[in-house]
Amino acid sequence: AAAPDHDGELRRRLELWCDRGLGSCLLARPDIARLVIDNWRHFDGVRYRLESFVVMPNHVHVLITVIGDVSLSTIVGSWKSWTAKRIIALAGTPPPVWQADYWDRFIRDQEHRGRVVDYIRSNPVRAGLCTAPEAWRWGSAWGGEG
Repeated sequence: AAAPDHDGELRRRLELWCDRGLGSCLLARPDIARLVIDNWRHFDGVRYRLESFVVMPNHVHVLITVIGDVSLSTIVGSWKSWTAKRIIALAGTPPPVWQADYWDRFIRDQEHRGRVVDYIRSNPVRAGLCTAPEAWRWGSAWGGEG
């Protein structure tokens, strides 16, 4: 018999919780969502290639391809540190802003990459925030100007 997939079940429950808009929704503020996206774009093409992203009201999804020998944990740590300081200043909220850990996933092939990009793009639609990925202002699929 296969071992139970506790991590997968926890991830599914957390995704449902997030999609319901529970918890802190600081990222729903346009100034904060813009700050997060601008931060990701800052080292795009230098430390990583920014492939796909979405800022949801209470969580984010981002797909990057790391360039060179900088580690993913260094990149994510930098994002969290820089944005947390500015979000605390903007919102007057006490720390922490971000969860201590994050979930990462190794992309195995082009088919897997396509599923991940679709998942990221479709997250606001699944959460009932818009009817099409292109309509969500805070995602890489957005149909307007950056």
